Amino acid sequence: MQMLFPLQDLQYRDFQRKLIPGLNPDRIIGIRTPDLRRMAKELTLEDLGPLPHRYFEENQLHAFILAREKDFDAVIRETDRFLPYVDNWATCDQLSPKCFCRHRAELLPHICRWLASGHSYTVRFGIKMLMDHFLEKDFLPEYPQWVAGVRSGDYYVRMMQAWYFATALAKQYDAVFPFISEHRLDEWVHNKTIQKAMESYRIPLENKEILKRYRIK
Repeated sequence: MQMLFPLQDLQYRDFQRKLIPGLNPDRIIGIRTPDLRRMAKELTLEDLGPLPHRYFEENQLHAFILAREKDFDAVIRETDRFLPYVDNWATCDQLSPKCFCRHRAELLPHICRWLASGHSYTVRFGIKMLMDHFLEKDFLPEYPQWVAGVRSGDYYVRMMQAWYFATALAKQYDAVFPFISEHRLDEWVHNKTIQKAMESYRIPLENKEILKRYRIK
């Protein structure tokens, strides 16, 4: 999309290339997120052309446009079409359809599919949807079990597992603490969860002191 290049910021491009090391640097133009969000308001998915997209920023636009769609069934259909082409953590984490907030019950079966997909960023997306939508009033104890049950050697999946459990410790401490105290998580995820919990401002100091005792050396 040639319309992207006038917004290029070379210094920002170099910064992004360091943040997303697994992505071919030639695919990163270097456009700041507020500019992409503004552009997304004027575009449709059809304007982006067929998948897969060439540039990282086209994928970001795809995620932003999809997030604004209000029809739940259409969002699920388009999300399923898009996820196999998501190839980096940034696009994965920016994909956050607003309509999911109004359709949590219908969302759960799709989260189960995504967790079982075997595609790293689809799995990461599924975990993030559980974190975003099911850690407060709609929380059930089986949901962290779903996340703990994910087995992956992929760094970005395991990091999202740790992020999920650290956030869950802030919001549902009593229900989630046994995953730490009973060592139900992979050792790396276990220790990373505790590290991220130590960095959280939402976890009380007394809980952090308890969690520190469970670090695996």
